[in-house]
Amino acid sequence: MDETRKHQVSLRGASAKEITRDALLERVSQERELRNYTRRATAAALFIQRVWRRYNVTKMAALHLRQEWETMINCNAVPLTRSWISVNFLRPFLFFITHLSTRNQKIQARDIDCMWNCFRILMDSINSTDPKRNFCTLATGTFEERRTWNYQAKKLISLCLLILAECDYSNKGVQDIVALTSLAMRFLVILIDVKVWKSTADNNLRDADIAVRDLVHFLGSKKSGLYICIRRYISRLDAPFPSQVNSSAHTDDKFLITASAITLALRPFHIANLDINDNGPLDLQYAAEQYCVFLLTIPWFARRLPAMLLSALKHKSILSPCFRTLLISKEKVLREISEVDPLNTSSCSNTVPQVGWVLANVIYLATDGDNNCVDLGKFTPGLDYSSYIRVVIVLAENLVAWFEKVGVIKENEEIQGYSETYVSLKMSYMDLFRPVCQQWHLMKLLNVEKGSSIHGADNPSLSNRDSLGNYELLDVAYYYSYMLRIYSILNPVAGSLPVLNMLSFTPGFLVNLWEALERSLFHGKCHIVEDKKIRGSELSENKKDNKVLETKPKQVAKDVGSKWINVLHKITSKSKADIDNNDSINGQPMHGQMDGGSSEIWDIEPLRQGPEGISKGSSCLLHLFCATYSHLLLVLDDIEFYDKQVPFALGQQRKIASMLNTLVYNALLHSVGEQNRSLMDAAIRCLHLLYERDCRHQFCPPDLWLSPARKNRPPIAVAARTHEVMSSTLRSDDLSAIPNMRSIITTTPHVFPFEERVQMFREFINMDKVSRRMAGEVVGPGPQAVEVVIRRGHIVEDGFQQLNSLGSRLKSSIHVSFVSECGLPEAGLDYGGLSKEFLTDIAKAAFAPEYGLFSQTSTAERLLMPNTAARFLENGIQMIEFLGRIVGKALYEGILLDYSFSHVFVQKLLGRYSFLDELSTLDPELYRNLMYIKHYDGDVMELSLDFTVTEESLGKRHVVELKPGGKDVSVTNENKLLYIHAMADYKLNRQVLPLSNAFYRGLTDLISPSWLKLFNASEFNQLLSGGNYDIDVDDLRNNTRYTGGYTEGSRTVKLFWEVISGFEPKERCMLLKFVTSCSRAPLLGFKHLQPTFTIHKVACDVPLWATFGGQDVDRLPSASTCYNTLKLPTYKRSSTLRAKLLYAINCNAGFELS
Repeated sequence: MDETRKHQVSLRGASAKEITRDALLERVSQERELRNYTRRATAAALFIQRVWRRYNVTKMAALHLRQEWETMINCNAVPLTRSWISVNFLRPFLFFITHLSTRNQKIQARDIDCMWNCFRILMDSINSTDPKRNFCTLATGTFEERRTWNYQAKKLISLCLLILAECDYSNKGVQDIVALTSLAMRFLVILIDVKVWKSTADNNLRDADIAVRDLVHFLGSKKSGLYICIRRYISRLDAPFPSQVNSSAHTDDKFLITASAITLALRPFHIANLDINDNGPLDLQYAAEQYCVFLLTIPWFARRLPAMLLSALKHKSILSPCFRTLLISKEKVLREISEVDPLNTSSCSNTVPQVGWVLANVIYLATDGDNNCVDLGKFTPGLDYSSYIRVVIVLAENLVAWFEKVGVIKENEEIQGYSETYVSLKMSYMDLFRPVCQQWHLMKLLNVEKGSSIHGADNPSLSNRDSLGNYELLDVAYYYSYMLRIYSILNPVAGSLPVLNMLSFTPGFLVNLWEALERSLFHGKCHIVEDKKIRGSELSENKKDNKVLETKPKQVAKDVGSKWINVLHKITSKSKADIDNNDSINGQPMHGQMDGGSSEIWDIEPLRQGPEGISKGSSCLLHLFCATYSHLLLVLDDIEFYDKQVPFALGQQRKIASMLNTLVYNALLHSVGEQNRSLMDAAIRCLHLLYERDCRHQFCPPDLWLSPARKNRPPIAVAARTHEVMSSTLRSDDLSAIPNMRSIITTTPHVFPFEERVQMFREFINMDKVSRRMAGEVVGPGPQAVEVVIRRGHIVEDGFQQLNSLGSRLKSSIHVSFVSECGLPEAGLDYGGLSKEFLTDIAKAAFAPEYGLFSQTSTAERLLMPNTAARFLENGIQMIEFLGRIVGKALYEGILLDYSFSHVFVQKLLGRYSFLDELSTLDPELYRNLMYIKHYDGDVMELSLDFTVTEESLGKRHVVELKPGGKDVSVTNENKLLYIHAMADYKLNRQVLPLSNAFYRGLTDLISPSWLKLFNASEFNQLLSGGNYDIDVDDLRNNTRYTGGYTEGSRTVKLFWEVISGFEPKERCMLLKFVTSCSRAPLLGFKHLQPTFTIHKVACDVPLWATFGGQDVDRLPSASTCYNTLKLPTYKRSSTLRAKLLYAINCNAGFELS
């Protein structure tokens, strides 16, 4: 038999066709499944028929019973005994109500009358003093009566709660349901309160109490659905915000129903405080869970209720079990909170999740939420502060995680037609957090923390911690760290400013944070630890007195003479002696440390791995400290920072700077995760503020800023190329998410020495030139260069006319042809020299104050600043933008311009905001006046100031308001800080912003903004105009070219180097300016001077007899600045060369001396 027929089966008489065995088995299986399916379908159909018949029969019986029941009720001769009520009245009523209404969770209109009659009769019964007529006496009757009463009472409870859930004041025809709900709530409150039963004998009180407690346990259980029904009812009440309305605004029925609902919600908590059976605590935990899940998730829960009910909700007997449950069953409760059905209240669920409402309601209920007074607020009496803090931390952590996961905050604001409602909702929500921003709140927590750190010192369960005080302070830090993040996300107006304002000026808080960080991060760093003797004694005094706020010594108050300084000294809790002791490290004066020293001491070992190398608690302390201190730094002036040294001595400031510097650098180096983003944002902001203050007035040694990258700093070329590659390949929204070398260069460029950053800058430009050359653009001189014809007498106007429209194409080579004042073209070819001359000449003309575009500051340096009157000149803004391109071209080509800009102006070009103390570099007189106002002891109103500033432009005076309606707002002691900073903001930012933006646009056409951010303001000026105010003669000699017959060994050349070596530094700078038009040397040395410094021989024949007679060459040296060439006659004697050279450079001329 062949192989194919071996596995076939014959069906014999059924068919002549043979199929395989597998096909036959498959067909049999299909038929078996079909028979099973048919059998199951038949059984299901029969079951559905039975259910439907039973439902139909039950419904018909219920309808029949309802009709008979209504007939019975309408009969006046009804015996209202307790047995009749239980057997003949309630039994049929509960049957038809259960099957017609309760099971469907919907009340029919006809059933309302039945329920009304039922509760009316029950109320008459339980108010009766006759035991035979009182329904509640069945609870103390026979076993069968008690069992029946308990069953019927629970059914009535479920019915009352259903009525409560269906009560809606917004529907038409609401009168009937409201009246029914009021009656049902009154009945239910009486039913579960044995004290108001009127016919219970004294010997039956115990049985009655047990029966009532069993009902309360049922109320708190899942079967009753109490909290779900109350949630549905309260969510329909109005939420009067922003302020609480009086309870008189509620109607009598509405108030009664609401008060009864709250009474029912709190009844399980009250029973738990009594001596009950062992099942009580378990039921209370479930009731507390349901209370948290269903009531505390109601938006504006407490504000929907009458004010007189809030004291019950805020009682410690309610809050403590809820806090305990939230902490013990954290995962379970949070999961149930996230799964609860959101309420349709103004899109609340889309904006704030359920856990967010629990958090807001907890804070509102734990504090005096409607107290507007900062100093007189209070917590709920008897509140467990430790549980309160930990519960808020748990909820806030979950809320922040939700926002990070969903990321809907800013996206929702952009939805058209939704933003106003969204912002209003957020403001109303954040109003519940108002106590968090009040100083009494933090002060109370700190005082409790101080007390717990003393009384808990001997607790053996805490032996694994260094200090209970640290642990408690860490809890407070976690609390406010999360509050900062929540405010920054949800506060649409001020962000986290309300919290930061409070934290910054709470006495002692910032210092406490720093001391905790100091102990954690600087252990073992003896060489940078200040003398702690006085501070230690103060700390012990604080603990003994259980105070945070220390009384400031009298001599400090006399020296300072200012309330502002007094506040800051309170923040530090230290005296002048502390400042003097802390101004040195190991007893050495500050200036001694500034001179250098090992960089190892500034590289903080625990932070060498970034945030990943420290504990979560330390990260939290760091985040809160950085956020708070960076906010305080904005308002600290230099007098307070350097002279008064508040809130920290300069030695501590250096430690803070080294901590932040090490943290930020290593975090960027080791790829910080998203979970540390808020910490890094605060740390970077604080680091930048300290670094910019150090740049303006040094208090840190240079090694401090360089120390983190001293060992693992990459080569310049590698760092530059990595930066450019990542900049070109990553989208802008990806850059902040990937910490790398680019992040280090743009965020902490100061870890690279200045010389290396200059090399990096030149490397960026070289790479840009290479990429342009590969793209086919003209880079060097050639026939395709940009041709410009410039009239000597109109160099600025012609340059603007011909070059301003080029934009970034100005990077290409420029071929300049000059036209003399006579109108004749000047002979000569431009091989780079004329372009340099053009740039230096146009800068000289345009930056001159008399031209009107730029003015000089009133400081001794006479730095350049855009003239505010330039806005009113014809093409003034465009001319400023063109000058930005000229400066960019000079930087791009490495041409030095002998000009320095104001620190404030450069800050704008670097994309940085200017603060109060930078005003001293712009207008010292105005700065002194503002400081006088800030520290003025009397009434500032005596100075007759308002929120305006008068500025003069083109002979006209203009009054500018510093704030809307400022001319009508007088400056007082309360708002003088606001006035000072508003004035500084106007002078430093608002006034110059249009001009600086224009200059920035022109500058960045040629120089990338990220290249500029390598430098601070003073370094930018050095980049533009060169290095120190002296030159390195040896470096200049090694990079000098000789032409016209001179060589390095020529007699005159040797005399030249000998003479300038003996020059004063100022004279050498004048010589350099004479030859190159710039008085300072290139930052990287003369090898980078373009064109190369050249000494050209000018042959001058002197008669032999004249030489013997003591005469020398009379001709003066001259210069060709466009080619950096010194035309030096062949002098024979050094005295002659020196005299002629000094004469020439002091005449400030070049070609004409020839």
